[in-house]
Amino acid sequence: MAKALLGYVGGSDPRLLAEMRRLQQRVQDLESELGRIQAENDALAAAASHDALIEVDVPQAEPALT
Repeated sequence: MAKALLGYVGGSDPRLLAEMRRLQQRVQDLESELGRIQAENDALAAAASHDALIEVDVPQAEPALT
């Protein structure tokens, strides 16, 4: 049935298999890059919120009265 859907009878086309392997590797590379970028983004967001908390918590020094 699958061979009929592909439109030919015989073994798998080596070019098709190579292209499929290449695309699967590309998907894996992109998924790992996405995970790395998401982790980096989370770290930056945490640092930014930490910096914002520090700015809020530290009172500004008032000028001395003369």
